Amino acid sequence: MEKFKIWLRKNWSTTLLFTAFVVLLLSPDAKAWLMRQIISTGLLNSKIKEKPAEQLATENIASISQNFSVQDESGKIINTSELKGKVVFINFWASWCPPCRAEFPSIQKFYDKYNSNKDLVFLTVNLDDEVASGKTYLEKEKFNVPFLIPNGNIPNEYFSGSLPTTVVLDKAGKVRMHHAGMADYSKDSFYDEINQLLKE
Repeated sequence: MEKFKIWLRKNWSTTLLFTAFVVLLLSPDAKAWLMRQIISTGLLNSKIKEKPAEQLATENIASISQNFSVQDESGKIINTSELKGKVVFINFWASWCPPCRAEFPSIQKFYDKYNSNKDLVFLTVNLDDEVASGKTYLEKEKFNVPFLIPNGNIPNEYFSGSLPTTVVLDKAGKVRMHHAGMADYSKDSFYDEINQLLKE
C-alpha cells in the first residue's frame, strides 16, 4: 500500500488525466459538457444561406422542400407543407447522443427567446428507439421544447442519419440551413440570421 501511495504522489497528473478520460468515456453527461465547451466557441455553427436576389421577385417552385410530418404528444399531426409563411426550425435528436445533449441547452434558450413568435415554428424531433427515453431526458433536464416524433419517413434532404441534424426552412418552405453535427443556437449571430428570415 505504501508503494502505491508513493507511485500516486509521483504520478498524480497521469492518474488525474486517466480518471477524467474514464469519466468522459462512460458518462454521456460528461461528454455533453465537454462538447458544450467546444460548441460555445461558435466555430462549429453553420450559417443560414442568404436568399439570392433573383429569388426575391419570383419563387422557384421546384426548389420547395419535400413535405415532412411529425406527431406531438397529444397525437396531433403537423406537416411542413402546412407551415408556409412561417420560418421552421427542425432539430433531429436522441437522448443517448452526447452531441445532442451538448447543444440542447442552446436550443432551449433559442426556444425561450422565440416561442411566442407566431412566425417561427420549432420542430424538435426525437429519434430514440423508445419514446419514453426522450421524454424522460427532457423532464430530467427541465427542457420544455416541443416533444415530437416522426410520422412516416423523413426525407433525405432533411435527415440522412447523422445526429444531431438541424434544418431551417424559410417562409417559402425552402431549406436555408442544413447542419449535421452539434452547434450553438444561442448566439446573437444566429438570432440575427433568424430575424432576417422572419423579415423576408
